Amino acid sequence: MKKYCVGVVGALGAVGTEMLKILEQRDFPIETIKPLDVKENEGKKICFKGQDVEVRSAEEGAFRDLDIALFSAGEVASRNLAPVAVSEGCIVIDNSNAFRMDPEKPLIIPEVNPEDIMWHKGIIANPNCSTIQMLVALKPLHDRFGIKRIVVSTYQAVSGSGLFGIAELEEQLRAYTEDRELEVKVYPHQIAFNAIPHIDSFTDNGYTKEEMKMVHETHKIFHNSDIAITATAVRIPVIRCHSESINIETEEPIDLQEAKEVLYRAQGIKVLDNVSTNIYPLAAELAGTNEVYVGRIRQDFSVANGLNMWVVADNLRKGAALNAVQIAETLIQLK
Repeated sequence: MKKYCVGVVGALGAVGTEMLKILEQRDFPIETIKPLDVKENEGKKICFKGQDVEVRSAEEGAFRDLDIALFSAGEVASRNLAPVAVSEGCIVIDNSNAFRMDPEKPLIIPEVNPEDIMWHKGIIANPNCSTIQMLVALKPLHDRFGIKRIVVSTYQAVSGSGLFGIAELEEQLRAYTEDRELEVKVYPHQIAFNAIPHIDSFTDNGYTKEEMKMVHETHKIFHNSDIAITATAVRIPVIRCHSESINIETEEPIDLQEAKEVLYRAQGIKVLDNVSTNIYPLAAELAGTNEVYVGRIRQDFSVANGLNMWVVADNLRKGAALNAVQIAETLIQLK
């Protein structure tokens, strides 16, 4: 089997750290691993497959010996460095928002649209975490019944804001137990014991960028801009795993039992749905897992062809790092 030289840009961040773990856990065929980060972190070491590996600076020249680079260092770094990496002969799989809506860059969820990888020109975009788990759950239902409308509300973990979001929640919880004032830095309001209906900045239409990402990315991935979509994104005091309440309306009559069977058979999905024994997906129980979990599957009696469901996935894994690694796996399979 051919082995590949792989770089991880943003290797010391929350998602970059997870990318390295997943590459090791899934035994990706690696000849050499190169962790890359900001210049200030050059010389630090990470452990990969029992070996200490030195972190290098992510800059021009760093990609010349790489086949694939997984980027998770933010939009500015991606815009500046991804074209450099491509010019140095490397294929980029980018986790930022930099290229998601670029018509020249495929936006990939391997369980949903792997065929789109074939038209990449050096850069492949990884979708937003909330879009990934939603579309993994909805693709098999869309194939069978034809989705015409989606209403989604997300309940997103603080790790979606990176290490700073996690640290802010933990510090506020400590301050609360010690009867100290809760400092607010990362979020516009206190996140401990709260729910903030505000992720990313607001746009002129009253929606946030996070909410509009789900709309535009769904249209691009499904190759169908006729699907009506509305989203509300909420940050909650959970460390890992995003949860979503999803309502769909379909073109074809949707039978509840058939819908469940479609989900049971689908790739990348695990159904946890037995309300008689209080079985449904819970963020507290699913951190560190790879699948998209679906439960509370029930008909929406307010419309002719409607279905409700509750969807949970680890936002650092399937919502980011794992999806990027799966893209790389699909890429080398198609070569």
